[in-house]
Amino acid sequence: MLQNFVTATYIVSGLLFIMALQGLSKHETAKRGNALGVLGMLLALVATNFSMGWTDIKGDGADLGAVALLLVAVLVGGAVGVRKALKVEMTGMPELIALLHSFVGAAAVLVGFNSYLDAPHSNAFHLTEVALGIFIGAVTFTGSIVAWGKLNGKIASKPLALPGRNLLNLAALVATIVMTVWFVKAPSLLPLVLITIVSLLLGIHLVASIGGADMPVVISMLNSYSGWAAAFSGFMLNMNVLIITGALVGASGAILSYIMCKAMNRSFISVILGGFGDDTTVAAAIEGEHTEMSAGEVAEALGDAKSVIIAPGYGMAVAQAQYPVAELTRAMEANGTKVRFAIHPVAGRLPGHMNVLLAEAKVPYDIVLEMDEINDDFDDTDVVLVIGANDTVNPAAEEPGSPISGMPVLKVWEARKVIVFKRSMSAGYAGVQNPLFFRENTSMCFGDAKATVQDILAALPKGADRAAIGS
Repeated sequence: MLQNFVTATYIVSGLLFIMALQGLSKHETAKRGNALGVLGMLLALVATNFSMGWTDIKGDGADLGAVALLLVAVLVGGAVGVRKALKVEMTGMPELIALLHSFVGAAAVLVGFNSYLDAPHSNAFHLTEVALGIFIGAVTFTGSIVAWGKLNGKIASKPLALPGRNLLNLAALVATIVMTVWFVKAPSLLPLVLITIVSLLLGIHLVASIGGADMPVVISMLNSYSGWAAAFSGFMLNMNVLIITGALVGASGAILSYIMCKAMNRSFISVILGGFGDDTTVAAAIEGEHTEMSAGEVAEALGDAKSVIIAPGYGMAVAQAQYPVAELTRAMEANGTKVRFAIHPVAGRLPGHMNVLLAEAKVPYDIVLEMDEINDDFDDTDVVLVIGANDTVNPAAEEPGSPISGMPVLKVWEARKVIVFKRSMSAGYAGVQNPLFFRENTSMCFGDAKATVQDILAALPKGADRAAIGS
């Protein structure tokens, strides 16, 4: 009877995970999708505790030691998760996700070793599962740690360019295959430890070789890896719900990575092999002078504008400017100005990062548009506000010889007036200077984005003032 309960609960959990993914595909249903995912995982944890703790292998009774260990693991893990979730800010969400991926990879490695030690003389199929699970888990673990370091600035975002790096990756893969055959033919800890070491080093090198501009794709890719690592853990543990969950995460992460690479005009294989930075061409230094605008001048320009597009980026997240930006949007709409947001597929450092920030600030979904939906509208726009974005609005992407050549960008320079909010004239996360800053129709508004937008909001002509100015 207990086994029937566990099986039924796993089925329900799997269905909830599928419904969660479906819900997360739209802004309007994202909260519900997240709640369904949490409920599915809660049920899976309950069923797993009953399955592994309250009965022994023969189903004859409770193993109190196993129950205690499981409860301790759940409580400690839950406490760490709750603390991290409450403490993290939205700007730190990408690096938190990278860190959580590393946990999944580490768990897969531990499950692999435990599965082998529990049954060292299993059949060839199971031993292959163990080797593959440890390989994917180890790559995910160290790769995610490096991604976490790059995202929070502890590791330079510049790609590591070792001589013959693709050959090094290939050699690591060949070595892993050879050691896997060795392990299956003559099971022992030595080949398994060697597979783990090589996989850990491969994970470090793969992600270290990828530049900052491709980091959002890397996070999505590591998400996929963590899913496959979980799926292999499910096979090793003979746990259907873990197989289902891992397959869903692995497949959805791979699809998202492909979509993002397509949006960036990049090859998925190239990104995995450290594609960004392969071209050693150094962009020519940009000569020219930039013009500056004060908050009052920006407010005056917005007061005269009939249409405004806002292109947000990671700088908006760092400054936590989404709330005053939302207020400014409502104020402009009250003045009769048409306001929309242009979202680049990799704006910020996480897919959907900007969408979440704007939703958090209660910006209506219907005015938040993706790049493909709005890129043709810039030439008919009075003012574009670029708030904390850099690489995603860089016209150098349309020029040959640039390190970001071919990457689709928001064509903000086609608007009548472009106002860029930045703290300085520094290059973006990809390390490429932006010629947009020196164009005739572009002005810079320096300072903290949150404070600057608040000053603009205070100086913005209201409806009556605007009518008086017009007369």
